[in-house]
Amino acid sequence: MSGSRPGYTTGSCAAAAAKAAAILLAGDRAAESVEIPLPDGRRISLPLVYVRATADGAEAAVRKDSGDDPDVTNGALITAAVSWTGGDEVEYAAGDGVGTVTKPGLAIPAGEPAINPAPRRMIAKAVREVTPRGVRVTIAIPGGEEIARKTFNPRIGVVGGLSILGTTGIVRPFSCSALRESIRCAIRVAAASGIRTPVFVPGHIGERAARAHFRVAEDHVVEVGNEWGYALDEAARHPFAALLAVGHPGKLAKLAAGDWDTHSGRSGSALPIVAEIHAKIIGRPAAAPLTVEGLFAALPAEGKRSLGNALAKTVKEAVETRTGGQFAVAAVLIDLGGRILGEAGDLTSWQ
Repeated sequence: MSGSRPGYTTGSCAAAAAKAAAILLAGDRAAESVEIPLPDGRRISLPLVYVRATADGAEAAVRKDSGDDPDVTNGALITAAVSWTGGDEVEYAAGDGVGTVTKPGLAIPAGEPAINPAPRRMIAKAVREVTPRGVRVTIAIPGGEEIARKTFNPRIGVVGGLSILGTTGIVRPFSCSALRESIRCAIRVAAASGIRTPVFVPGHIGERAARAHFRVAEDHVVEVGNEWGYALDEAARHPFAALLAVGHPGKLAKLAAGDWDTHSGRSGSALPIVAEIHAKIIGRPAAAPLTVEGLFAALPAEGKRSLGNALAKTVKEAVETRTGGQFAVAAVLIDLGGRILGEAGDLTSWQ
């Protein structure tokens, strides 16, 4: 069935590579594949690209296979270099292409390699199947620093490369788990950095508009993609004072219709609700444009602002309902050029 093949997280790949390297380090024969335990008790076997001795230990590599999930790390080489230490713990280090945490608010303290707690446990458990001795595990992803530029890592304070992620060890196709984890981290970093008035945007157009029209610091803006319901639920867990949503009505109007996942394949079109409000505000039915952008483009400036303000008000009210009124909400709608179409709520916090 198309779109149904599962894959493996970077955490699983790192654990398999670490175990394979530990096997060679302990003096046993290197294999073509290695079996590791998953957090839920199941076991999986991953093929190895290589296992080889190094000057101070051993190194192994696994090729990341994300299955049918769209993942920027698919096909990346995940390597683990393992060496003995004088202690009895499993220690972790970031090699080439694996980032280092630089900001508070994440699951890993600043200064530590960006290997999340669940993958650390997976790596330790896999290595402990080989040896009880203390080892240092250095995880690397060649080319990872370049790949990381396509991720949320630079925004949440992970510099120098990718994060080693995964909670179950398995990538479920189109589960959006990695994206949700990135959003959660971005929100936690904002809160830990003292931000009390975050700005949520769907993507780059919204971010550029937010920075062009408002006074926002680096950690103010959180790109939530299509995961508005998840992001707002996460925001409600933190002591924010106010939240501003900035985006195109083709996305944000869906919130007013109760579509909190705004992906085009998992939500309805925004056009019906925009057309309905158009009829109320403008006093006549809209023409039949193919897009929300086209509907706005057909209006004079005054009509655009009236419709934009009315739509922004419905978005604001929907977000307030979703978050239970825990903080003040404002909404700003923009066109594809970043120009403001309408606004609702008190914008003082961002001016």
